[in-house]
Amino acid sequence: MKLSFSSYAAVGVMLFALFFGAGNLIFPASLGQNAGTNLWPAAIGFLITGVGLPLLGIIAMSFSGSRNLQELATRVHPVYAVFFTSLLYLTIGPFFASPRTGTVAFEVGFSSFVSESSQQLWLFIFTLVFFAIVLFFSLKPGKLVDTVGKMLAPGLVALIAILLVTAFVSPMGEIQAPQDSYSSGAFVTGFLEGYNTMDALASLVFGIIVINAIRSMGVTSKTDILKTTIKAGSIAVLLLGSIYVGIAYLGATSTQVLPIFDNGGPVLSGAASHYFGTFGSVLLAVAITLACLTTAIGLTVANAQYFNTLFPKFSYKSLVVFFATITFVIANFGLTNIITYSIPVLMFLYPLAIVLMILTFVSPLFKHSRVVYGSTIAVTFLISIFDGLKSLSKSIGVEFAWMQPIVDFFENTLPLYDQGLGWLLPAVVVIVVTGVISRLQPDKSPAAQQAS
Repeated sequence: MKLSFSSYAAVGVMLFALFFGAGNLIFPASLGQNAGTNLWPAAIGFLITGVGLPLLGIIAMSFSGSRNLQELATRVHPVYAVFFTSLLYLTIGPFFASPRTGTVAFEVGFSSFVSESSQQLWLFIFTLVFFAIVLFFSLKPGKLVDTVGKMLAPGLVALIAILLVTAFVSPMGEIQAPQDSYSSGAFVTGFLEGYNTMDALASLVFGIIVINAIRSMGVTSKTDILKTTIKAGSIAVLLLGSIYVGIAYLGATSTQVLPIFDNGGPVLSGAASHYFGTFGSVLLAVAITLACLTTAIGLTVANAQYFNTLFPKFSYKSLVVFFATITFVIANFGLTNIITYSIPVLMFLYPLAIVLMILTFVSPLFKHSRVVYGSTIAVTFLISIFDGLKSLSKSIGVEFAWMQPIVDFFENTLPLYDQGLGWLLPAVVVIVVTGVISRLQPDKSPAAQQAS
């Protein structure tokens, strides 16, 4: 069945809405402030991981034909599938992304109206109310939240678009010199900063939603579903990338008026106040708060549903209460701390997700051999776990002396290790070597044996 452009656009906009979390707006704003005159190489790096990888994840799920992420990861091993899928859900849910929704809403909407000394108290009060609402709606998920979300997304995009057009027409100031790691490694820093969006991880969960939407339009063949996914996904990432670049530019031109903040939340609220006064700040705050609420509810529901299938003895409602409580507690560590402590987990998890995507695309070449999947993931795991620990050591300011010889070995032997990509070449080598071995092995499938 041949779809019209409007059908592709409908799926593309739906996918854009899935990825467009209000929390994602803070990262390009912070990138712009810190990258300064190195804005464009940093933005390109950010777009690769913040936009390109999510598109790759959606396409990978469509190409694989799997019903969900856990089924796809079972190609490595059933135990690994549960571990990887659970950690991914927890990362985009109660550990990091979901608490971030509450803290972003507070940072953008309310922190500027509260004195520095009482920030923590008001964060507690705000997140208590925020996640109580999340709990209420998550216990009985219905169409109301979906409807509100669909109405809010265009409104928030319109507000952001007005803000960005104003920033392009009348910049707040000149772009200043880059800060810290953006001075000499803007592209790599932007590339790793794109991990923070967590969209590539979420794409492995969202993929099946997109595929089901395409099937509901009458597209049934695997090839046509894949083509439609690519076309619709391209529309989504074009919209998302345009907003990211615009916000990064806004951040880069803001530093003569606004200080360089620890995170991008105050950049957006400060820019809205600069251009549109208190009314503009309040309007943006309300829109982002409501958008963050719908995102938090969706993440809470998704986690409760997944872990209910994994552990049926725990009811859906008890899991909702558990996740909402954990999310509230973590949110009170503050946005900057949540971002800081999420980085080690993302440094560990992202390589595993990227390698799984790569394996999915080349899987037919090695006859979907579990040996190739298992060997490649094992090598990636061994390298990325130390990337995560090294990042954690830096985050908490404590040296792990026992692992320093291993890190030194990686630094001296692995290409691109200092750029956070030390896992890439070993993974490719293992895929090639084990893939060739698998191709040379006789086909022991029942069909092949019957033919012989």
